[in-house]
Amino acid sequence: MASLRPVVTSVRNGVQHRWSSTLIPTTREAPNDAEVPSHVLLHRAGFIRQVGAGIYDYLPLGHRVINKVAAIVREEMDAAGATEMLMPALEPFELFEGTKRDEAYGDNLFRLKDRKGRLNALAPTHEEVITQLMVGSLTSYKQLPLNIYQIQTKFRDEARPRAGLLRCREFLMKDAYSFHLTVEGPGGLNDTYDAMYRAYTNIFTRCGLDFSAVEAESGPIGGSASHEFMVNCASGEDTVLKCPASGYAANVEKCEIGVRPAPSKGYFVGEPSGALEEVHTPGCPGIDDVCVFMKVKPQHMLKSVLFRATGTPEETAKFGHEYILAVVRGDHDVNEGKVKALSGCTSIAMADPAEAIAKGFAIGFVSPRAAVGKKGVLLLVDRDAATAVDDASGKAKFWVTGGDKKDHHVKHFNWQRDLGKDPLAAGHEGANAGGLRGGDAAMMVGDVRNALAGDPSPRAAGATLVTGRGIEVGHIFKLGTKYSQAMGLSVLTPQQKKETVIMGCYGIGVSRTMAACVEMSHDEFGIVWPVALAPYHVLIVLMKHDDARQREATARLADGLSAAGVDVLIDDRDERPGVKFKDADLIGIPLRITIGDKALEQGGVEYKSRRDTGKGEVIALDAIVEKCVTTLNAK
Repeated sequence: MASLRPVVTSVRNGVQHRWSSTLIPTTREAPNDAEVPSHVLLHRAGFIRQVGAGIYDYLPLGHRVINKVAAIVREEMDAAGATEMLMPALEPFELFEGTKRDEAYGDNLFRLKDRKGRLNALAPTHEEVITQLMVGSLTSYKQLPLNIYQIQTKFRDEARPRAGLLRCREFLMKDAYSFHLTVEGPGGLNDTYDAMYRAYTNIFTRCGLDFSAVEAESGPIGGSASHEFMVNCASGEDTVLKCPASGYAANVEKCEIGVRPAPSKGYFVGEPSGALEEVHTPGCPGIDDVCVFMKVKPQHMLKSVLFRATGTPEETAKFGHEYILAVVRGDHDVNEGKVKALSGCTSIAMADPAEAIAKGFAIGFVSPRAAVGKKGVLLLVDRDAATAVDDASGKAKFWVTGGDKKDHHVKHFNWQRDLGKDPLAAGHEGANAGGLRGGDAAMMVGDVRNALAGDPSPRAAGATLVTGRGIEVGHIFKLGTKYSQAMGLSVLTPQQKKETVIMGCYGIGVSRTMAACVEMSHDEFGIVWPVALAPYHVLIVLMKHDDARQREATARLADGLSAAGVDVLIDDRDERPGVKFKDADLIGIPLRITIGDKALEQGGVEYKSRRDTGKGEVIALDAIVEKCVTTLNAK
């Protein structure tokens, strides 16, 4: 007899459970606040139930799926050389003193006081906890490299937890942390990062997911480089841009843009489209409002976004500017990561409106002119916004921008005329040549906007970017020394000198993977589970729950399947066949076997795959186990 390959199940025999003996509360009603298919279907199919906003019970079916994801994760992490431990969900707030990550997380961080008034946090991730552990455990380079992981509950106080398991306040996550003496070479960070990349590829392949690995920003975790692993689906919450020619893929927050030709007359150069005209625009702080009010298109607007340098006093002093004013076209969005990269500032945040207004910035109505005459302000202009002449028509570019006072905008803005000096004389002599920086310049031209479909590919000349949608299920980071330096983690080198340890970080959303799988794989009738993640492999449906002949055939079949390593759920409820078949489609188990008198008279049972839309076929009883195992192993 054939048996199911170990990659699908980690036990010798599969399990047998009866529907009547477990909790599977299927329902035809969706949650009132459900916004995505996975929330609707996991609730209706009895996998989860909401306890509070962003907080869920994982019912028996959901718990089985979670455990199957976790088992695959453990097997691949162990195979890649990592070892498992467990850290507490509660962490003392003083651990954030060096890293300041409580400020980066802001309101998303759960804060609570114990009975003695000490402030604690419910951990969103465990960088500080693991680094503190290593400060007391690592002393020599001989202990490196080291890669430790855990599967633990994490907490984030999401402002709008309305997407089921995709945006929870409590969720299950695998997080791993690696420690190294070097970046390159054997045992270096790059070695482990590559090993984790391969392990993640194996994990999501084994889970049966359609996914892409894309370049990404590190966000509040920090670090020098990162990749996201995204499940490809139309309902995905993230935009992914790809180059069909080279295979390059990146999250919209990270995606580079290829070479954009400079204007024929150079950046900023050209006569005005008309006399500067101030327009009263009451109640129109947003681009769309202004466009409707002034009857202009967004691509003729200039959008100015003000950032403040937020690094340490030493970093800010080295940077030399307090504020950064980023300007893009009205139909584009400023990219914070690119603003940091172009400016050279290590840490920035949106300017506080009250502080900015006190400094003379009319928030909501700021124009590029706001940088003129102000010390400590760096003006960054995206290439598409830094034009004064439309190359296609040869006419002066018509720009509308803020009026630098509340409820006012201006028409016919011109770079050379309205900045009060030649912009190229601001120290940016490289602008016409496409240069990005100009020494101590107060003005730069470069790439500061989000990429869009149709933009030039950064990896293949002549190719353009295309967009897709995805759901992040994994993220790997090269942390560098961000945490080890802040918390004093160092080891002795072979030369007996202290060296700061280099770190990596690698996360997988275990509960999120379950939801992403449903987003990717469902139809109008319910969930369609891939074999590896399905709560059970085979559903046996008795047409008559109290019929002795059908019960005997069910027992014989279930024993044969479980002996072959197949997980079996037996629907033995006293329900109408139509109810059972609808529930079978809803919960999405890969194979359904129906035990009925008609098929039994022919010496067989009815066999049907969940992915098949047609009717089932009758298979002989002595051949059905082989048929199921062969089908499951082929999926």
